[in-house]
Amino acid sequence: MPEAAPLYELQKKRLDAYMNAGYNFDPDKAADYTPDAGWRVDDYETELPTEAPGPAEAHGSWAAAREVLRNYTFPPPNLITGIFLPDQPLDQRVMVLRGQFLLFTFWFGVRIGAVTDETRTLADGSREQVWGYNYRTLEGHFERGQIDFSVHKNLTTGRVWFHIHAYSQTGRISNPFYWLGFRLFGRMLQKRFATQSMKRLREQVEEMLRKGWTSPAVQQAPPVQSVSAHKDARQQLREST
Repeated sequence: MPEAAPLYELQKKRLDAYMNAGYNFDPDKAADYTPDAGWRVDDYETELPTEAPGPAEAHGSWAAAREVLRNYTFPPPNLITGIFLPDQPLDQRVMVLRGQFLLFTFWFGVRIGAVTDETRTLADGSREQVWGYNYRTLEGHFERGQIDFSVHKNLTTGRVWFHIHAYSQTGRISNPFYWLGFRLFGRMLQKRFATQSMKRLREQVEEMLRKGWTSPAVQQAPPVQSVSAHKDARQQLREST
């Protein structure tokens, strides 16, 4: 039996539709997106296996978490699957997110806004090594905003952790049925995404450390058969404008 085609080939039309799509918010006004202005601002954090003090180890906890983040295998696949071209540079990556809830499948577009790879000085004078990226919502997304994923190592103590920071607001949803569903369940799904993503990333890092690992090729979750709520990404883009 022939192997199934990779998701980025099966979803080529949707990827193409989002390649030139614009953001559905203005990232340059991030300082204005506060709770007082009607935006949700979230921070989540989970501990990862510690390392010896000093720079991140080549095949330690920090580097393993970086690979999991790069490959986008940490989101719960029954909720979100990221589909992207594996040979596309990370800082240019556009992803189609396949969101699933009950019997529906929703397709959204996001684009990587920035990649972070630096060493910072903390308030107590210690240093931390940080790697991560953010992605931003594109036209047609049910939300507006940005989410940042980053892995940190304190070079003095060896502590390693994963951090999620996000600001978001409900976007323009023309379909009243989807608008009501998002109003009722959207916040719950946001929290589930964050808590399960942290758990999955920690589990994947721990498994990599147990088995030993080398930098793997980018992998994507296999296709899931489900009911689609939209015919294609282009139609969704048209409905949102």
